[in-house]
Amino acid sequence: MVRVWSLRLFGLTALVAVGSFSTQLIGLHGEHGLMPAAEYVSALKQGGHWVPTLFWFSASNAMLQAVCGVALASCLAIIMGFRPRVALVLLWVCWLSLVNVCTPFLNFQWDVLLVEATFFFIFYASKAGAPPNAAARFVVGWLAAKVTFESGLVKVLGGDPSWRDFTALTYHWWTQPLPTWTSFVLNELPTFMQKAMCAGSLALELMAPLMVLGPFKVRRVGAWLLIALQVGLFAAGNYSYYNVLAGVLAVPLLAAPSPENEARAKPVHWVFAAVVVAAGVAAYLRLLPPEVTQFDTVNGYGAFAHMTKTRPEIIIEGSDDGSTWLAYDFHWKPGRLDVRPKWVAPMQPRLDWQMWFAALSSCGQNPFLINLQHHLLKGTPDVLALLPATPFATPPKFVRTLTYEYRFAPLSSAQAWWSRTLTGPYCPALTLSADGRLMRY
Repeated sequence: MVRVWSLRLFGLTALVAVGSFSTQLIGLHGEHGLMPAAEYVSALKQGGHWVPTLFWFSASNAMLQAVCGVALASCLAIIMGFRPRVALVLLWVCWLSLVNVCTPFLNFQWDVLLVEATFFFIFYASKAGAPPNAAARFVVGWLAAKVTFESGLVKVLGGDPSWRDFTALTYHWWTQPLPTWTSFVLNELPTFMQKAMCAGSLALELMAPLMVLGPFKVRRVGAWLLIALQVGLFAAGNYSYYNVLAGVLAVPLLAAPSPENEARAKPVHWVFAAVVVAAGVAAYLRLLPPEVTQFDTVNGYGAFAHMTKTRPEIIIEGSDDGSTWLAYDFHWKPGRLDVRPKWVAPMQPRLDWQMWFAALSSCGQNPFLINLQHHLLKGTPDVLALLPATPFATPPKFVRTLTYEYRFAPLSSAQAWWSRTLTGPYCPALTLSADGRLMRY
């Protein structure tokens, strides 16, 4: 029963991940998208680089949608229990193919985690519906332990004093990529409570993974702690499908061992499990060669090793006359001060997320943002579909980007969720030349 529900929950999580991305795929990586996959594949070919992907044959819109379609069908087959091993292999091939060419919008840790988890669930989905042997269960349990333990380890070893004095959460609620309204509420908690929550989350990230590798009674408690941790993280911020996937990886650990299943694990199975553990350690230490890492099937993990202490936010504006400027809204990222932070997880608005990373670096380091402004000036339908609306009936003649420092507004600001201070331009103001090329205004 645990095997059946583990596979169903995994299939459902993968369905959400693939389905969410598929609705944004053409605007992000289509032929007229922000970062066309076809151009990326062409650059790989010209540079003599090889990555495992189906898009060597074609990266047209039709091919991108076909691969996404096969991945979605595979997720449904996993949920229904129809040839789950075959479905998992297909999902692994399709998602790996997308991850390797859909850069930078499919480069998040949970995206490679889904590749890795899909691969190891192939072995967990044993033949003819039989319960998985102990080695197959261990491999999935190891992945659940690894991703959480490494997330705690990078915080402890990263050198950021805010993790060592437990003040990290006093910054986190308002500097995380896409806060929710619960983040606003948590930000108002007294400092001592935020420090206690920080210490508690670190303890869970470091201790619960060790418990899931122990005897069954200890393992079961550790599995529930891992699930509880992910539920708490899900409630406090928008982290795509990561929390759901990390929690699902812990579900197989709830199965009680049986002598029959323990006996079904042959020495070769345990050798495979040992190789998986060794490769996981090597991946964390960045010792694996590129020939292995490009398959994204053994990865190192860990986020927020260094807590962001400020929140720069990029606002894109357009103008018809170079004097009056109107801002473009996004579905989820902060913009207007009176818009309440909303929940979107387990779906992920890829452009909104990438704007957060762009604000932490420079204009020249983010070609997708230059391309976005180009498409706004041209009025490209595929790209405009990524935004809730445009303030212009026809494409504007000019666009500019401004950087503001955002913070949660104080509770006394009854009509505002955010406050902000202008810090200056981000990219130069841009317009189109007579032949449609991008140029400085």
